[in-house]
Amino acid sequence: MLTFFHSPRSRSTRVLGLLHELDALDDVEVKIVTIERLDGSGARDPRNPHPDGKVPLLVEDGQQIWESAAIMQYLADRFPKTGLGIPLDDPRRGAYLSWFAWYAGVLEPLITLGYANLQHPALVRTFRTKTEAEARLRDALTGRDFLLGDTCTAADLLVHSAYAWAGKPGDPLIDAWVDRCVARPSAAFATQFDTQALATA
Repeated sequence: MLTFFHSPRSRSTRVLGLLHELDALDDVEVKIVTIERLDGSGARDPRNPHPDGKVPLLVEDGQQIWESAAIMQYLADRFPKTGLGIPLDDPRRGAYLSWFAWYAGVLEPLITLGYANLQHPALVRTFRTKTEAEARLRDALTGRDFLLGDTCTAADLLVHSAYAWAGKPGDPLIDAWVDRCVARPSAAFATQFDTQALATA
């Protein structure tokens, strides 16, 4: 049995949505835990085995999988029947994995730095700029509905989540892609789940 440690309305909500998309919720025990929030509310939960007290965290057979990008890749491979992953023998596999790494290593840091209003030449050299990141997305989405073609993958569900949280960038092509991802039933499920979890906490 897989165990998923989740805190409502956090980065783990996108993993909850993916579990719904993968039709895997019956195979996963969801444990609600508290975390320290950006606004100073919340607290580290002793029931959460994550070394940093964060979510998401996935545990299978005593092994921990942490970080959204790793967890979402792992789950899409673990539950392949819905086609949200890209198989090892598919020529798109490398690009698929690259989007996960790019999200964690470029896009989320850029959005977080922008939220914190932090600027420095070293940050630009390392991460480039939000404008350049969005040009990458625009290029990938030109002539297609999703990052890797006409069907949604777990990479789309991860990468779009930055804009679902921080707001769409105002680019028609990217905004339409975000809207397509947000309109999926899994997003409504995750929102409702979190609302109910907070109401009964």
